[in-house]
Amino acid sequence: MNKFSSLSPNTQVPTARVPNAQVTALNSTVVSKIGATVADYIQLTKPRIIVLLLITTAGAMWIAGEGMVPWYQLMLTLLGGTLASASANTFNCVVDRDIDYIMERTRSRPLPSGRIQPYQAITFGSILGVLSFTLLAAFINPLSAWLALSGILFYVFVYTLGLKRTSTQNIVIGGAAGAIPPLVGWAAVTGDLSPSAWVLFGIIFLWTPPHFWALALMLRDDYRKAGIPMLPVVKGTEETVKQILLYTLLMVPMTLLLYPLGTMGLFYAVSASILGILFIARSWRLLSFPDDKQEARVVFKFSILYLMLLFAAMAMDSIIRLFM
Repeated sequence: MNKFSSLSPNTQVPTARVPNAQVTALNSTVVSKIGATVADYIQLTKPRIIVLLLITTAGAMWIAGEGMVPWYQLMLTLLGGTLASASANTFNCVVDRDIDYIMERTRSRPLPSGRIQPYQAITFGSILGVLSFTLLAAFINPLSAWLALSGILFYVFVYTLGLKRTSTQNIVIGGAAGAIPPLVGWAAVTGDLSPSAWVLFGIIFLWTPPHFWALALMLRDDYRKAGIPMLPVVKGTEETVKQILLYTLLMVPMTLLLYPLGTMGLFYAVSASILGILFIARSWRLLSFPDDKQEARVVFKFSILYLMLLFAAMAMDSIIRLFM
């Protein structure tokens, strides 16, 4: 006789059950892995760099629109710019994964650590670039889309592949890529590029060497180990701080050009002058301590604050002029 034949129709046969604690732990592990993967892909895009680029894009839009920019136009342009910058930074991570492994500061990044494979990053960067171009071309205008695409191509092919490992002028020439976002912002509002737009380009172009050379002074040992010909590695710290001061002195007059062009008013002119004097003073002090990494850190951090305050002054000046 079958051993179950005596069971009544209502008899419950015991079944194996997974304890709730195990299910919860499994779900938690899956969520944790997904979160870690998402975080790795975000890290590829270098979000802290993107924030500065968006500030310059938004500032250019605000000025071009004389303080009157539709919110949807602003948001879509910033989204397109974010995708473009993220794409360029992702490709940069792919190309530089070998030197990132050598440098202690970057060894734990997703690609050198093996958490993300190169083909995955290339696919991700390509998708971001296509989305950026499509968004800007469809909802803003073609000029802004082509400018954003040119920024990606210049950063990847001219700076990362062409200059970074071959020339001490890598940051100077490569800085043009970081100066394109204001052009994108201006073109998004006006559909063209006026002299004021190119002044904004010039400001970022001249700001980039002091900013990155101060960082290079802090990390010169890492750059030397990786074989990257950054200025402090090839020419020494004294020559580097002289170049930092030189480019700062060139940048400050460029920032003031917006006043005689009529793009900015008196509030901006005064603010830019004060900020410029402070930047020059920081750079001048560095001449006395070319080997002091802490002094270089001060200049590096101030350069970021300087750029944020400069574009904040542009926005405030536009608001003041709007209500005068």
